[in-house]
Amino acid sequence: MNAYALKAHIRQQGCELSRIGRSRNWLLKANFNQIQSVIAFIALTDEPSWLWLTKLLKSKYLHLSHDELLRIASTIEKVTLSALIARSDCTIAQARRVIDELEGLD
Repeated sequence: MNAYALKAHIRQQGCELSRIGRSRNWLLKANFNQIQSVIAFIALTDEPSWLWLTKLLKSKYLHLSHDELLRIASTIEKVTLSALIARSDCTIAQARRVIDELEGLD
């Protein structure tokens, strides 16, 4: 029953969740904000059987491209290094590069 609640929440966020063929594997199509919402939902429910998904999603979005980081930074009202790092889990060097580019220092 817990899996149904998780799948329902994922679909409510606008994500596409589909099974790959007849296997047990699933394919999740989501943008960065949707992934963050799913991670936050799992953290709030504190369901131990879902923690593996949080780890997997965090590891997948750690590899954001420079363009994706720019898009995320542009949505933050007062962008700072710590705000961008907290929002995207990027490195300090990546955050500096993005902020410099946004401020026209690049």
